[in-house]
Amino acid sequence: MSLLRTKTIEQSLADADEPEYQLKKSLGALDLVVFGVGVVIGAGIFTLTGRAAHETAGPAIVLSFVVAAVCCGLAAMCYAEFASTVPVSGSAYTFSYASLGELLAWIVGWDLLLEMFLGASVVAQGWSAYLGTFLSQVGYDIPESIAYGGVVDVPAVLLILVLGGLITIGIKESMRVNLVLVGIKLFIVLFVIFAGIQFVSTANYDPFIPESQATESTSGLTQPLLQAMLGIEPAAFGVGGIFAGAALVFFAYIGFDVVATTAEETRNPKRDLPIGIIGSLLICTVLYCAVALVVTGMVPYDELSPEAALANAFEVHGQNWMATVISAGAVAGLTTVVLTLMIGASRVMFAMSRDHLLPPGLAKVHTTFRTPWVITAVVTAVCAVVAGLTPVGVLEEMVNIGTLSAFVLVSIGVIVLRRTRPDLPRAFRVPWVPVLPIASAAICLYLALNLPVETWLRFVVWLAIGFVIYFAYSRGHSRVGKAAASADTPVRPG
Repeated sequence: MSLLRTKTIEQSLADADEPEYQLKKSLGALDLVVFGVGVVIGAGIFTLTGRAAHETAGPAIVLSFVVAAVCCGLAAMCYAEFASTVPVSGSAYTFSYASLGELLAWIVGWDLLLEMFLGASVVAQGWSAYLGTFLSQVGYDIPESIAYGGVVDVPAVLLILVLGGLITIGIKESMRVNLVLVGIKLFIVLFVIFAGIQFVSTANYDPFIPESQATESTSGLTQPLLQAMLGIEPAAFGVGGIFAGAALVFFAYIGFDVVATTAEETRNPKRDLPIGIIGSLLICTVLYCAVALVVTGMVPYDELSPEAALANAFEVHGQNWMATVISAGAVAGLTTVVLTLMIGASRVMFAMSRDHLLPPGLAKVHTTFRTPWVITAVVTAVCAVVAGLTPVGVLEEMVNIGTLSAFVLVSIGVIVLRRTRPDLPRAFRVPWVPVLPIASAAICLYLALNLPVETWLRFVVWLAIGFVIYFAYSRGHSRVGKAAASADTPVRPG
């Protein structure tokens, strides 16, 4: 039963108030909304939209974004309830510790580290690629050996080192830089939308939902796990294509959960965290749908470029200069994504170290900046090495499976905590429990089953490593476990 021991909400809140672990509370609702938009909107808005329209849904990709937003909204509500009830660093890890027990909390924390470490590294490499494209468009080429795809991806490493220093200085300072970059990113996205409207032809929306057609099926380790288990033949377009497109663009929304990692640094978390999580999701949905409408209206869906649809759409209309604008937008956009993922990773590790599931020395808080500087240094070093030296393109799907597994457990955790602690004050409550949390868990599990077999195999290996660490170190050092053991030890009479 020690594997299922939980950490009470009261204990989590008390730990957050301990002087040696106390973080600086400086964030408001606007900071959190900007934080969420910063991590959700990346280069995908310029590429993924056109790819999904070209390959799976046609102009109906707009409906795919709406379906995906509804699915994400279910998970977002579960996060919002937990975040307003347990306003402590660690996000899904902390929530699971309070509801599902230590072992599952460790698994969630381990999965979140996978998501955020790999996510920051992959996106930093994408940033390097867009930076190289942007600089070449303005007349400067980075030497191949130190550029994206070279021996060492120096731009990606430098980006991570700079952002690591910024995160160490302070969360508020990081948010100020994030606010400026998100402002630039949103300006460019809106500029692209309004510049593209003049080239939209309603004829390109006919048919809005193209007829369904069979697609080439993959085999072996590259096929989706669900296809391998059930022998399902994939199809594109039609009504089924809308849902296939939703599964594809769902990953454009991933990241809103990182908002919950900043709970301890929020001035009024019970009110502001739900606003940040749900508000950022709504803003991103509107922008995604607008871009989808514009790009499919500019060029027939079957003529869109799957790799760089938005830039290609402007080139078709003779607006080559827009490719430079889009590259600049992607550089600004991806900077905020790397920044927020690194903050998220450091806060999850901080929570796990404070609970002694990882070495507690990692959780040291800087006396001046009130940030977890040791963990930030670890996160920066690991991300810099992975981004600079590793061809992580094949591991991108690992980010998705780590996130989806956390979504499933958080959704289940809402139901469990409602039953075990109905007395807790909840500033935000998911409606129609247990129906909506069950729907959220089922949808996320379905999306995870659509990931390739090889991704699942790598995920199993990652979990196996996590189990070894837990049973070899974490279980014996657990702060909750030691407290329980000391409470059970009888006091000998003197």
